[in-house]
Amino acid sequence: MQSLDEISDRAWALLAPHLAGKAGDVGRTAGDNRLFLNAVLWIARHGAAWRALPARFGKADTQRKRCRRWAQTGVWQRLFEAVQEPDLDWVMLDSTVVRAHAQAAGSQKKAASATRPSAAAAAG
Repeated sequence: MQSLDEISDRAWALLAPHLAGKAGDVGRTAGDNRLFLNAVLWIARHGAAWRALPARFGKADTQRKRCRRWAQTGVWQRLFEAVQEPDLDWVMLDSTVVRAHAQAAGSQKKAASATRPSAAAAAG
């Protein structure tokens, strides 16, 4: 069974062709693109700092620098565009149709109802 911190085979098949370093590209073949994406997913899922990245993903500082480099060179943007569902471009959520829980809107919880003294205590 695949971990939630790992990219699925289906998602990898969609993303891999859009990444540099694949067989046939000039230069070094990046055999660790999938491992890197798994590291990014781990960070996103756990909300941890890069320094907390488990050793199985490689050096945390190297992965952090690579993530930043991908952002600066537009790799993340290209990947997001490659997997974007074109049919969902027109979807927009409007606050008039989305309901939030009452407490999300700032309402207070109802106080516990006041207890009434029992008739036996009043007869005393």
